[in-house]
Amino acid sequence: MKKWTSVLAALAAAALIAGCGQPSQQQPAAPKAETKGRLFGCVFQTMNNPFFVELDKGLRGVIEAHGDTLITIDSQFNSLKQKNDISDLILKGAAAVFINPVNWEGIRGSLLQGKAKGVPCIVVDAPVKDEALVLCQVASDNIEAGRLAARALAAVKPNAKVVILHLSVNKACIDRVTGFTEEAAKHPGIKILDTQEGKGTTEGARPVMRDLFGRFPDLNAVFPINDPSALGAISALESAGKLADVTVVTVDGSAEAVAAIKAGKLHSSSAQFPYEIGKVSAEKAYEHLAGRAIGKNAKIRVELVTKENADTFLKGK
Repeated sequence: MKKWTSVLAALAAAALIAGCGQPSQQQPAAPKAETKGRLFGCVFQTMNNPFFVELDKGLRGVIEAHGDTLITIDSQFNSLKQKNDISDLILKGAAAVFINPVNWEGIRGSLLQGKAKGVPCIVVDAPVKDEALVLCQVASDNIEAGRLAARALAAVKPNAKVVILHLSVNKACIDRVTGFTEEAAKHPGIKILDTQEGKGTTEGARPVMRDLFGRFPDLNAVFPINDPSALGAISALESAGKLADVTVVTVDGSAEAVAAIKAGKLHSSSAQFPYEIGKVSAEKAYEHLAGRAIGKNAKIRVELVTKENADTFLKGK
């Protein structure tokens, strides 16, 4: 009996070692990143866009100059993930949260949580529907950006038959399309054939563009709502051998878009200034934290970039 008891005890010990691992072999927990000064958070709809990388640099420059820390999170175009990201930053006790919303109408719960916890929320680039719940909104003049694109198109193709690649859950893009269509209506020769969702990405725009020129063989112009969409449209048009016949106008003014303008693939881009948006947003946060009153909306300038001023624009960036 003693013999079997000893055997069973040995087997149990072996099973314990095999199932759980020996304590001496366990990896130590990763050390937590050090937070300097106050914590700020920024939640972007995506970081797979040079525009938001520049905007983040503008925020970070001001925040780190104050000796504070910025945590940046990519919500990957996922509204639910963005809500969780914002909630996590609020619960960490962020001094302020900068939000670039995936869905301009679907962010209300997060804004209410911020208000309840006393964490100011500043919206960057793309405004939200519940303006009363945010400290302030800092964005480009997106309606004017759309107008600039339509004027540029009318100047080179007054009888344009145009399609629009939209991102209708984003208020900035809604405003761009509003500005474009309002300005296009002033030019009787311009006809808008269709508006489709292009997802705001190169990958999303490419198949939509292929479908559109299949359905509208006479289309000769495209207004994608941002540079990534425009690059996707250009890729599809190039593959079909139709780029020479189609004028593409867009919004953002990224380095990639300016390169396409110089190469003759893109006519123009209504340039935004993302670094300035980030810088102004961070400055507004510090003004508020210092007890100063700030305005609800801050509009940042836009500028049309064409082949004629592309080099000058790049030097000024």
